[in-house]
Amino acid sequence: MSTQQAEPESQEAPEDPEMKGAESPQERRLDDKDDGMVDEHSEKKAELEGETVLIKVFRYDPEVEGKQEPRFDDFHVPFEKGMTVLDAVMYARDEYDSSLTFRHSCRQAVCGSDAFFVNGRQRLGCKTQISDLDQPVRIEPLPHQEVVKDLVVDMDHFYDQMHTVEPYFQDGDTPAVDDLEEQRQSPENREKIKMSSRCIWCGACMSSCNIAAGDNEYLGPAAINKAYKFAMDDREDEQIKEHRLRILEQEHGVWRCQTQFSCTEVCPKDIPLTEHIQELKREAVKKNLKFW
Repeated sequence: MSTQQAEPESQEAPEDPEMKGAESPQERRLDDKDDGMVDEHSEKKAELEGETVLIKVFRYDPEVEGKQEPRFDDFHVPFEKGMTVLDAVMYARDEYDSSLTFRHSCRQAVCGSDAFFVNGRQRLGCKTQISDLDQPVRIEPLPHQEVVKDLVVDMDHFYDQMHTVEPYFQDGDTPAVDDLEEQRQSPENREKIKMSSRCIWCGACMSSCNIAAGDNEYLGPAAINKAYKFAMDDREDEQIKEHRLRILEQEHGVWRCQTQFSCTEVCPKDIPLTEHIQELKREAVKKNLKFW
């Protein structure tokens, strides 16, 4: 029982308005991405109206003699309001050089197929506005991955790492048909793993990771985030969670992360990847703690 007496209401400290509106680390990072850029972007859009944009596109074709040496081709693309990097390279392909090769599909930042290295940063082509970039706009394939042709990179290794963590729901023993019930998830648990479920498998985070660049066996931030989504789901039983943690705490798993936040910075879906990796480290430590 507490012996502390309640203080009179008149002596309660007034609520600090700054504390009431305090932001989480994730919210602060998202604000930093946009802070101070609105006016600059508006000025750039005004300057570009009716002008052309110079894009410098990486070119490489191992199957064509004379194009096996990497180079950059320049394209002057007419600027239109709302033009994205993907719009610009599509215009260059359709109007200037039909052999220009790149991946794209939904054009709505959902499929993740058009991740490029734009002006020194991993970005989604369909999500990146030309007006937000300095000219000339330099467009390259994702670093640290083998280039197949032009802006297309080999994603097989990335997909292999994703599948290593068994990215599918497992609930242990399936009950008899007569006993089947809906597996409900609490709103609190759904909120906890919500951000991790936004991954679109674009590979931008893997490309930005210095550890993945030097360690081909490292699972990488995307795969670990995918494992986080299922490991933190309350509907999976404890044995399955322990199995996932054993995969993640291997030599080339979560402990290889050096907390550089590069993956978090380039993620087009604003997933707090580094925070998820650190939380899985804590879970792995707790699993191995023994009291006797």
